[in-house]
Amino acid sequence: MLSFLLKLRTRAQTLFRLSDAHTMLVWSVIVGVAGAFATVAFREGIALLQRAISGNDGGIVEMAQRLPWTVRIWLPAAGGLIAGFFLLVARRGADRKAHTDYMEAVAIGDGVVPVRLSLWRSVSSLFTIASGGSIGREGPMVQLAALCASLIGRWVHFDPPRLRLLVACGAAAGITSAYNAPIAGAFFVTEIVLGSIAMESFGPVVVASVVANITMREFAGYKPPYEMPVFPPVTGVEVLLFVALGLLCGAAAPQFLRLLDVSKTMFRRLPLPLPVTLALGGLVVGILSVWSPEVWGNGYSVVNSVLHSPWTWTALVFVLVFKLVATAATVGSGAVGGVFTPTLFVGAVLGSLFGQGMHALWPHGTSAPFAYAMVGMGAFLAGATQAPLMAILMIFEMTLSYQVVLPLMLSCVVAYFVSRAIGKTSMYEITLVRNRDEQERMRLRATQMRELIKPAETIVKPTATVQDMTRVFLEYPVKYLYVTDDAECFLGVVALKDITSDLLDKHDTSARTAAHYLQPHFDVLTPDMPLGVALQHFMAFQGERLPVVESAACPTLAGVVYKTSLLDAYFRMNPAR
Repeated sequence: MLSFLLKLRTRAQTLFRLSDAHTMLVWSVIVGVAGAFATVAFREGIALLQRAISGNDGGIVEMAQRLPWTVRIWLPAAGGLIAGFFLLVARRGADRKAHTDYMEAVAIGDGVVPVRLSLWRSVSSLFTIASGGSIGREGPMVQLAALCASLIGRWVHFDPPRLRLLVACGAAAGITSAYNAPIAGAFFVTEIVLGSIAMESFGPVVVASVVANITMREFAGYKPPYEMPVFPPVTGVEVLLFVALGLLCGAAAPQFLRLLDVSKTMFRRLPLPLPVTLALGGLVVGILSVWSPEVWGNGYSVVNSVLHSPWTWTALVFVLVFKLVATAATVGSGAVGGVFTPTLFVGAVLGSLFGQGMHALWPHGTSAPFAYAMVGMGAFLAGATQAPLMAILMIFEMTLSYQVVLPLMLSCVVAYFVSRAIGKTSMYEITLVRNRDEQERMRLRATQMRELIKPAETIVKPTATVQDMTRVFLEYPVKYLYVTDDAECFLGVVALKDITSDLLDKHDTSARTAAHYLQPHFDVLTPDMPLGVALQHFMAFQGERLPVVESAACPTLAGVVYKTSLLDAYFRMNPAR
């Protein structure tokens, strides 16, 4: 099989004279189809397991509503227990250095997604989701799609850069298949996973995303997860209310993510085996579902209900609080799944509550609450993921309405900036790492030499004898000594080669001092000199360090800057992939 694929690729390149870029497009088509099939397989697995548990088809919330309250309590706990055992199997013998998540495999790895670990984690996720765990199914779907892409790339011996890109294509196919949003799927990968938009990578990602969407439409019964109503026209002052909604979502998103982090910390501190921990998280969901069956699952049906039917504000608050606790318990216990869909749930309910409040204050000047719910989904997602472009495109693709564009863009952008200002949190760790790196590069671009100054130590006076200078040269492995007067003003340098030349030639040096060897014209740096300018000085200088003086008018010696410190700062400012 392997030799056949290699021959096929070689013959195709020869026959059609395909460049590497064109070849990548061809393989992205294959990955798009494979990603769609992987998503369908996982979805069918959930349906089969759910049918085996309850004996009925339908949504998770419908299943919870049909079950007796006693079964609602123990079923998520039992599912968590089984899911925990599968996670133990997944961890057994797993390489700790392997990049488990597809984002890590693309962003910081070599594109290799571990097969055994990914499959067992997906099986664990199946039991968590099918038994009512409050977590999204998109996480394992995308992971499986990325795994298919990684396997295809490894079969045809792609090098790491192309393998990473192919895995990114698989992730885009998975997102598209889960949400019926090919444009948003492509931008999700480029904005969050790859971190930049370039046609060399964006082109194959778009192709894989579109092909996955076309493939999914061929399956009977496939439909978008959210049925969006027609968005009403928004004019005049009401636009400011969507700005306020962006402020609210931007402030609330970091708190939601902190809640998940606190829950993870609390569950990790429990001295319990992993299966028992997941069962405990499921038990919390089960107890909550006695009063609110809507906490089961990822919340698709609840969001659709909020968008299409009237809810009282008390019912919205009730289901929001319970859903937050259920999601925190499921995610915190260590269950495998996505937080993307629960984030949309929180945004929809929060937006609907905001809309109801504004409608009560201004009944004749505001749109229906469902409009605020739709925009709230995007704004909360933008604040949580710190990917506003992806959030805008996802809601736009779901609505296919130009009426939503203006309020959605304003709300998402405001939420993004508010979220970044309030807390250094993000749904995806890779986003945090990338943000920290960017902030460090911005700081380094503004770095001046005063931040890199070290003590000079090798300083002598003009009256220093050759014996004194030789002692310093023997103590410090340097090529130059710095000469200063009594006021610490820099006068110049004494070169090691000049003294050693006299000593080797057996010249009389008993009466010679540093003033005899002084080189007054020597390159110097200043504390306010930028990093780039200082680098130019070092490029013209062969030594390891340069002296730093306060200014040309007042050449007081402040210390030295080492070339290694300068180059370290420069390479951190310009990292190579």
